[in-house]
Parts: sequence; C-alpha cells; structure tokens
Amino acid sequence: MAVLLYLVVLPLLSFPICSGASPWPTMTTGSHIRGEDHDKVSLTSPDGTFSCGFHELGTNALTFSVWYTTSSTNRTVVWTANPYSAESGYSPVNKYGSRISLNHDGNLILTDTNGTTVWQSKTSAGKHTTATLLNSGNLVINDSSNNIVWQSFHSPTDTLLPGQNLTKDTRLVSGYHHLYFDNDNVLRMLYDGPEITSIYWPSPDYNAEKNGRNRFNSTRIAVLDDMGNFVSSDGFKIEASDSGPGIKRRITIDYDGNFRMYSLNASTGKWNITGQAVIQMCYVHGLCGKNGLCDYSNGLRCRCPPGYEMVDPTNWNKGCRPMFSTDKNRTPEDFTFIKQPHADYYGFDLSSNQSISFEACWNICFNTSTCLSFTYKGGDGWCYTKDLLYNGQVYIYFPGDNYMKVPKSSNSLIPYVSKQEGLNCEPPGSEIMLGSASMYGTKKDSINWTYFYVFAAILGALELFVIVTGWYLFFKKHNIPKSMEDGYKMITNQFRRFTYRELREATGKFKEELGRGGAGIVYRGVLEDKKIVAVKKLTDVRQGEEEFWAEVTLIGRINHINLVRMWGFCSEGKNRLLVYEYVENESLDKYLFGERSTESLLGWSQRFRIALGTARGLAYLHHECLEWVVHCDVKPENILLTRDFDAKIADFGLAKLAKRDSTSFNFTHMRGTMGYMAPEWALNLPINAKVDVYSYGVVLLEIVTGIRVSSGIMLKERQIDFREFVQEAKHILSNENVSDIVDDRLHGHFDTEQATAMVKIAFSCVEERSKRPTMDEIVKVLMSCDDEDDYHPAYSY
Repeated sequence: MAVLLYLVVLPLLSFPICSGASPWPTMTTGSHIRGEDHDKVSLTSPDGTFSCGFHELGTNALTFSVWYTTSSTNRTVVWTANPYSAESGYSPVNKYGSRISLNHDGNLILTDTNGTTVWQSKTSAGKHTTATLLNSGNLVINDSSNNIVWQSFHSPTDTLLPGQNLTKDTRLVSGYHHLYFDNDNVLRMLYDGPEITSIYWPSPDYNAEKNGRNRFNSTRIAVLDDMGNFVSSDGFKIEASDSGPGIKRRITIDYDGNFRMYSLNASTGKWNITGQAVIQMCYVHGLCGKNGLCDYSNGLRCRCPPGYEMVDPTNWNKGCRPMFSTDKNRTPEDFTFIKQPHADYYGFDLSSNQSISFEACWNICFNTSTCLSFTYKGGDGWCYTKDLLYNGQVYIYFPGDNYMKVPKSSNSLIPYVSKQEGLNCEPPGSEIMLGSASMYGTKKDSINWTYFYVFAAILGALELFVIVTGWYLFFKKHNIPKSMEDGYKMITNQFRRFTYRELREATGKFKEELGRGGAGIVYRGVLEDKKIVAVKKLTDVRQGEEEFWAEVTLIGRINHINLVRMWGFCSEGKNRLLVYEYVENESLDKYLFGERSTESLLGWSQRFRIALGTARGLAYLHHECLEWVVHCDVKPENILLTRDFDAKIADFGLAKLAKRDSTSFNFTHMRGTMGYMAPEWALNLPINAKVDVYSYGVVLLEIVTGIRVSSGIMLKERQIDFREFVQEAKHILSNENVSDIVDDRLHGHFDTEQATAMVKIAFSCVEERSKRPTMDEIVKVLMSCDDEDDYHPAYSY
C-alpha cells in the first residue's frame, strides 16, 4: 500500500511543478521544464536576484540561460547553455517541443523538438541529484550527498559575476573576441576571426612589464569582488567608479570586443558602465573588419578606405571590399597610392625596413604584386608594406601615414599621391631623387603633361632646397641639431608626444619647480619654439603604455577657456610626464592666503570672475565633456590665474591616471585634499560629480572671506571647524549682514547681490549630496547677477 501510494503521489508532485506558474526552488531527478512554458516556469535564487530557465530570443527561439531578475520585461543574461557562436551563430531550440530535464542518471540535458541533444552537463550522480540556482547566480548540480558535481561558474560564456573566478581553464567569449589567461600568465584579449588571429590587449607592442603586468605568477585567476574591484593575478585591476557594497555588478565582454564592468542602477533598472579595459576602441582588432579603418579623429567610427565599400551595410565586422578588379595581369604601372593620414594597418607586415626614404618605400610596394598598401613613419624612416589589411586604425598622434594601392582607373575622383610627398631627409646620406615623368603616372606620349611635371618638379626642388637651407641655417645658428621633419611636427601638432630627453632639456634637468602635490611635481620649461610650458612629473601612475596613451590623449582633447590646456605628454619606461600651458599668475591660494595676498589683493570683480570661471570649467567637465571627468581635487591650489586674472582649472583628469593597485585604499579614498573633500569619501559611498560641487562650495566661501575656512578659523578668540563656521555664517546671513562674511581687506568695496548669491550657493554646495545643485545650475545663478557681459563660450570637445 505504501509503495502504491508513493508511485501515485510522485507524478502528482512533478507534474504541477512543470506546468504551474510558480517559480521552482530546485529541479530534482525526473523533472523537466518545457519550452512552451518558458514564461511560466523558471528556477529562482532564494533572494530572487537571479532566474534560470528558457530565455526567448525571438518568436520561436529559446536558449537555456541564467539572468538577472531586474524586471519582467528586461532580462540581463549572464550565462547560457547554448550560447552564440561566431562560426555558427546562435544554437537556439524551438519553443514548442524542446525541454530541459534532469534525468534519472543526474544529467541535465537540453533537447530540441526532434529529440536531439543540444547541450548537457555530462554528470552522472544518479538518483536524488538536484539542480539549484544560488544567490550568487551560480547554477549548481548536487549529488545525493549535497556535493557540487557541476556548476555554471566553471563554464562561463561572456559574463563574470561577483565571486566567480576566471581561471587558466576558462575564458569569456563574445563573437570572435576572447578574454583569457595566456601561457605567460597574463590576462589577454584575442581576436580569433575566420581568417586571422591576433592579440590586441594589452598592447602587443610592449612586454608584460611595460604594460604594467606581472608574468611571474602561476595562479592565473581574476575575480570581481562585492566592492566593485576586478583584480587579476598579473596585476591588472579595474575599480568601479561607484565602488562600494550593495550594488549588483557584472563583468561582460561585449560584442565589440571590449570587456566592461556594469553596475545596476536600482532606481532606474538600467546598467551603467563603471569601468572598462580598452579606453580607445580602435585598439580592438576586427572591430571594422577586413580592409576597414577605425577612425577616432572625430569620434569613434568605422570607414572604408578610398576605392573600397562595405561588404554588409548592416555589419562593420565584415569589413570592406575593393571596388576595383584585383586581376593579377595588371602591371605596377596600372597602380598609384592614396594617402591615409595618421593611419596604419597593425600587424601582418609583408616586409619592414628602417632608415629608407619615402621614395624607396613607395617603390618596394609599387613593384610587389602582393603589396596592398604601405605605412611610412618619418624620423627613423620606417617602412612597412602590407599584404593583408586588418586592424586598420587612425590616430591623430600616430607619427606616420598609410598609402593605399589602387588602380589609376578607379581613382578619377581622388588625386593620387605624388612621390615627392613626405620625402625623408634622414638618415644622413640619403639621396632625394627626382624621377622621370612615368613615375608620376603620366604618359610618355603626353608632351604637355611631361613639361608640366618637369616644371612642377623643378619648382618643388627649389622650394625644398630653400626650406632645407633655411632650417639648416636656423638650427646651426641656435645650435639645435634637429631635423626639418621634427621641427615641422613641433609647429603643426598642438598635442604631441614628447621624448623624456626633450622635457629634461626644456626644464633644465627639472631645475625650476613651480609647485607640487599628491600627483607629482610641476616644473617650468621652455620648448624649442620658445613656448613656456609647465611640465608635471607624475609619481603615482602605474598604467601600461597603451592605457596611459589612450587616457592622456582623451584628456588632451579637452579644450575650454577655463581649463588649463594640455599640450602633450611623455611616456618612456617608468617616466610619465604631462606638458601643460604655462599660466602666468600662479594659483589662487597665493592671492587669497599667501605671500601675494598683501601685495596684490584681489578686488571684488576679480573674485567674482574667478568664481564664475571656475564654475564654468567644472560645468564643462561634468556636463559637456566625457562622463568620467570628475576632478576629485578642487581647491585654490588647482585654480590658476592668467595675466588678466581669469580662472583656469588645473589637474583635471588625474583621478583617471592615479594608481589603483594599492591595497591600502580604493577609489573612494583615492583623491582629494583634507578640508575640501566631500563627506562621501569618508563614508565610503559611491563617488560622482557632486564631490566637486562640495569642494567648489568650500572654495567659494574662501574666495568671499579671504580666509582658509577649510582648515578651521579663529572666531571670537576660539578655534572653530568648518561646520561650525558654516552655521555661524548662515546665522549672519539670515540677519542680512553679508558684510560680516566678506573679506575685511576689501573695506566694504563689494557687490552685495553677488556676495549674497555666492554665499548662498556655497551653503547649498556643502549640504548632503542629494541637496547639492549641479555645476550647470550654479553657473546660471552666478550669470544672473553678473553685471558684465563677458561670457566666454566653451571650445568644443
């Protein structure tokens, strides 16, 4: 009777679960979930954070997946049993007739409509095996002794969850892009395409040490912790911009080949990017496909070179194809070259030669039938010929150009490049050759064109002779043995890469110190063109060459009248230096509290203009520029004054460059100066632009009072701290006696309306974060009481 009752009850226990609407806590042997019940039945973690079941891709296609249960309509998939494959695409099952079942052998099996096995866990724990979804998002299979015999954390697809280890035996895959540990123990990203395979991160141009990695470890493990730190055993680290506990996060390698950290905004249900590995997306191989060019000169975009068109207008990964015939019967004379400024196709060089002229490089590619283009880098005269065109990139600071080989007949709309363009004048002894007319793509029987080119060549040679002679005499007179090409670069490039030797000579071996801070020491320097600059020697930067180049280049493109302009940088070995414009009147603190405050007291109009200019600069960083530009160290020492006493904010972007591999602190303790730091730094709360608003409020009070209120002041013969001062000042302002707050040294010469507005703004800035205004709102209030129409529009980013 008992046996009979067991046989009758067991199917009754299984069947309602399979067809009911309630979430499952556990799957047991013999149970299954049908595809048609995908919107009714799923495994759910005990705390409800994660769900597991059939995820709908289209009207009739399903995958068996784990996802964040953020909402009923928005599923963020973190693991898939039958994931997307770059070779075969998705491997979905049919909605009708498919099922996921835990059979009596303890094997979790996904089957399609026709009964074929699409995926299985390959476990055989026997009866009493269970499948459970944990609060961590880990789908586990336990045997009868509750031992884990399989888990999804050991078979990741494209995502890592907090607490999930990426090891030497696992990798994240998205399309053709892989994140994995290489044999040298370094965490790398690989493009494994149908035709080529190439590593693109960290930079293959440098060894592990130059990229800031450590090869001498055998652990090979990377993990995302609950605080928002993604740490790898080779020394690489990403720290979430909102680091702190209690936030749902994930690390995902996206289809574009970059892996990013995402944090869930609980109030909106949206995922925000809070960290990423590759800053300049053009470093990602395969992004624009074969023959395509990734161009970052005017914002990220893919484009085809001249003479090429997209293979698939909806998918850049398929690249570009030539619009001309590649008939092998063509002769070299049928081709010419089109210049792609600052472009290169990384890797796959057919040949490389150093110390040769541009003309010689031209001829090598011109006479090689398999050569499709060549890249020429001046200075050392590097020539790279290409027989495959992958990983095309355009960077404004790349010291070379690419020349595409195209038939003359296909190039009627675009003038081809003269062989005289970019002729190299180094190394010594190289000869400038002026060839026959046929070398320029002319026909010998065209007498008029022959005369034209001969005449043009003679004029070009004379002009070149005059320029070379002039530069030679100039450099000889000033005893500066630099080439004409280097001089030309210095004149034309507003943002450039300096050598360490250049900056050491410019600063007189770092002799004249202008100031110092937590990020490094600033020296006065004079460049070869007599431009005076400020050179900041960074002391706490640990990024590799690639990351530093990318981040500094982005910072260097920021241009606003109230921000100190960056002219360039140096990255050699362990040396990291930034080159800024020189601002004549030093920093604001010297005029408020220092030695200059007695000899050059700032008048009220100057103070108001400084306050407004500082607000404009911060508003530009927060609202018009890159989303990550939070200054993190706003103080009078970082507000420089021009000859006309206009404000220019210095050191913006350094929070991005500061070291993040110290175990003694995290991002929330990384930047700032005591007295100007918002309370959220000490409270270990997520950091956003409101920390700058707080600091600006403190600075604003110091501009009005002329006193270093951030460090406490003497009031009525007693020492009071900043909070006490604010309360006292609020009481004074409530009695409409703002003159008792304004700097006594002004002897009452100030604008009451402006002073009242500035003090009220300062009070609002130092409130709790939710009550602080934005910098845009502050600018509007200050502008409303500005008695001068001196608004300076921002330069574009």
